[in-house]
Amino acid sequence: MTTSRALRTTTWAAGALAALHCAPVVSTFGPLRNRVMPRLSGRGRPDHVALTFDDGPDPLSTPFFLRLLDRRGVRATFFLLGAEARRSPGLVREIAAAGHEIGIHGWLHRPLLLRGPRATHDDFARARDTVGSITGHRPTLFRPPYGVMSTAAHTAAKRLGLTPVLWTCWGEDWRARATPESVRRTVTADLDGGGTILLHDSDCTSAPGAWRSALGALPRILDTCEERGYQVGRLRDHGWPGSTPRSL
Repeated sequence: MTTSRALRTTTWAAGALAALHCAPVVSTFGPLRNRVMPRLSGRGRPDHVALTFDDGPDPLSTPFFLRLLDRRGVRATFFLLGAEARRSPGLVREIAAAGHEIGIHGWLHRPLLLRGPRATHDDFARARDTVGSITGHRPTLFRPPYGVMSTAAHTAAKRLGLTPVLWTCWGEDWRARATPESVRRTVTADLDGGGTILLHDSDCTSAPGAWRSALGALPRILDTCEERGYQVGRLRDHGWPGSTPRSL
């Protein structure tokens, strides 16, 4: 084989591997995902809505959400960052003690497309094991940062007993210009029975103070669900597979 031909072959192979690694990114496109990937979208039973939060735990903001949910008698699913869980183990235990479901959001909030198989596996395992050691139950749910999966992420999740789940509607509550009204309007525009809502109980990866827009919108979002006849709860209660935690 000539040098130029070998170079072309190597370049083609590298491109093919990169394409394979990035192929799952198609799931980032919400309308397509919601239509053809109902399990990944968190689609559940039609009389129920799953309420989920990302990026916590945060001792400055998460307690406000816990108190509001307690007042409303609602349990939710919290996707925790492993590094934040290590900083606030007592808050992790408080979330679990209140009956909320806990999944992982990775160790650090970094794009998975920029990570190879080993780094991806180690990130997931570290987050899963840290949260599991705090709560006594090994999480089985995983949500990728930015909602972007990779082939390496799918492989690592399968090996670690983690089920990826995204969402059907979100509040865009991470933006600096978000308000409680904009978050409510954005969530309810796409809200339907069987859907999964994404909000953030922390601003560690968002605009400073952005969590306040989600907190302010939450009562009206819950009111809308009630008006439409939807129960609100955890993914575990959603008629959706893959969310049963494992005891250590």
